[in-house]
Amino acid sequence: MENKWKEERKDGFRLIHNEGGKTLGLAQESRVGVIIQDGLAFKDFLGTGELVPYEDWRLSAQERAEDLAARLSVEDIAGLMLYSAHQMVPAKGTGPFGGTYGGLSFQESGAEPWELTDQQIKFLEEDRVRHVLVTGLQDTETAVKWNNALQALAEGIGFGIPANNSSDPRHGVGSDAEYMAAAGEPISKWANGIGFTATFDPQIVKDFGKMGSKEYRALGIATALSPQIDLNTEPRWMRFSDTFGEHTQLACAMAKAYCDGFQTTEGSEDGWGEDSVNAMVKHFPGGGPCEAGRDAHYGYGKFAVYPGGNFAEHLKPFTQGAFALEGGTGCASAVMPYYTISYGQDQKNGENVGNSFSKYLIGDLLREELGYDGVVCTDWGITRDEGKTEEEFAGKCWGVENLTEAQRHLKALEAGVDQFGGNNDAAPVLEAYRMGCAKYGHEAMRKRFERSAVRLLKNIFRTGLFENPYLDLEHSLETVGNPAYVARGYESQLRSIVLLKNKNHVLPLREKMRVYIPNRHIRPYRNFMSGMTEDRVVTPGGRRAAADYFEVVERPEDADAALCFIESPISVGYSPEDRETGGNGYVPITLQYRPYTAEHARAVSLAGGDPLESFTNRSYRGKSNTAANEEDLDLVIRARQQMGEKPVIVSMTVRNPAVMGELEPYADAIIVEFGVSPCAVLDVLSGRFEPSGLLPIQMPANMETVEEQAEDVAFDMECYQDSEGHRYDFAFGMNYEGVIADERTEKYKRPE
Repeated sequence: MENKWKEERKDGFRLIHNEGGKTLGLAQESRVGVIIQDGLAFKDFLGTGELVPYEDWRLSAQERAEDLAARLSVEDIAGLMLYSAHQMVPAKGTGPFGGTYGGLSFQESGAEPWELTDQQIKFLEEDRVRHVLVTGLQDTETAVKWNNALQALAEGIGFGIPANNSSDPRHGVGSDAEYMAAAGEPISKWANGIGFTATFDPQIVKDFGKMGSKEYRALGIATALSPQIDLNTEPRWMRFSDTFGEHTQLACAMAKAYCDGFQTTEGSEDGWGEDSVNAMVKHFPGGGPCEAGRDAHYGYGKFAVYPGGNFAEHLKPFTQGAFALEGGTGCASAVMPYYTISYGQDQKNGENVGNSFSKYLIGDLLREELGYDGVVCTDWGITRDEGKTEEEFAGKCWGVENLTEAQRHLKALEAGVDQFGGNNDAAPVLEAYRMGCAKYGHEAMRKRFERSAVRLLKNIFRTGLFENPYLDLEHSLETVGNPAYVARGYESQLRSIVLLKNKNHVLPLREKMRVYIPNRHIRPYRNFMSGMTEDRVVTPGGRRAAADYFEVVERPEDADAALCFIESPISVGYSPEDRETGGNGYVPITLQYRPYTAEHARAVSLAGGDPLESFTNRSYRGKSNTAANEEDLDLVIRARQQMGEKPVIVSMTVRNPAVMGELEPYADAIIVEFGVSPCAVLDVLSGRFEPSGLLPIQMPANMETVEEQAEDVAFDMECYQDSEGHRYDFAFGMNYEGVIADERTEKYKRPE
């Protein structure tokens, strides 16, 4: 029979193009041969010369995954169950993202930036890891060459299972948030989660998915650890800005658009293909209702509570959004539970354990009742030991602190989990397997492992990695940062900006007018990794960019207007200092700048109990806190005094809702943005782009309404009304003419 394929040589790999079929990619010196059947070429992973089902790209992903899973050893499956810790490329330094090259630091080794670290080689070869979390990439060329080196190594080991590389969100202007590592490549920059919601336009999110997925694949990334679809009904949560907000219908539409955009390869029969990126939606069953806004990365924030009895509402972004896609892929391919203990929700077993350890939440609810059969991957580090204090950034084994690491792995497996985030080490998974064999028998435990293996392998087969995991540098350079993607991303930033106040139509400002832009001062506070930040004087990015729009002057008396670039209040809800002086450590998270005393907080917390604590009441009633950036308010007040009758314009970066009554009377105009470039703000201020965003949140009238709202209930705060008579409620926004009322405000009304 005449061959229906042809070969092409590339830099470091070769391509075999099958006529009307899949293109195969093989490392230049690969041990893997080629099988010819029916005139078509297939990879001979097993080296037998005979085509087996998992090598046959004509079969379904399900058939291939089942065949390969049955062939794998327990050690191979344990490797598939691991999800690596964060990988920086290159791995500089010795910190949490560091690594060595031939035993030396990157700086000492003389290694190329795309070479594999000793640690990466070890977890690929010894622990058989095939899921790698990629954070920083020096540039596109480094990403391409590193990916190809990684895939060449994986191809030569065992069954030739390729690496399924993944990423936290890296398209945001703020993608260097502390719980991510900075993206270095010139990728297009888009609005973030809550910024997308401010556009009230799911189509722009779908466009992002289509374009962003192509950039991901051009960087070797086939799984997105996103979107974050938690229904965000708690305004103090530090991850507020990554969500799609608290409007259920809008959050569901955004979740669908995101997953459809990322997962769909156009023209594919089932939606899956070489442009597809697996979407790992998070965090089941919704991490939003954390008590008093404290986050579950830390022991002091481990509990999610439901004072409004609204648990079922938080499932809807999953059941009516990510699990009900309009495209051919049908359903998000992976789910990540949050660290939280969903307190009091397991009525079947009465357990209060972290969500990934809950047989009720994962096994009974997600798997059985909701019928979800995709991958369930834990959040990072849940099987490791907790720290010595509540604020220490360490393991997050909430509710199972008394178990060993292997016992925690087994408990998660018993719950229905497939994969362990942030674990490069197969040993505790294999120990859990042995414990499971003793408890359930070898046959039952083997079947349990195979079930997870099939789910994990399907996501690798469906994205075409078994056929060709290699990247063409020229194509990647053309794709990453493609001008059309960059332009559409910038448009999403512009459309996410919300104009709240425009007294006497002071905006837009005329270009080349003289403006004064003061510096900010931020006091030290406890950061994401629980270290203390430095006392900082900050020159706003808007000041550096403003020279292209206005004449920036150094003295307010020389200016025609003051532009105040500030941030919503920054605070943390736990104080080691309070603990060390005899308190319980708990203090309020404040959404106002000035000192706040929590007179209206709960006298008794809804949840409590921790091995590190001798009490269960986590109340902070009567305690005080002050925003680390309190001087942002002083900056605005001082500008008002300095400018006299001349306008004061405030641009606030909103991480969380803010009590606007402190500053609004001093400002002639206020815009809020959720993480955009300074140029986007200046385009709106100068009139180059007319604002069209709508508030995706409520701005509270005071902290009393924040304390009295229920963590699990949407739209239950009293909203601030400004001096112009406008209420800063969900879906409020202005353009230069006045308040916006259009099809968006009609379609996505705030529920009464």
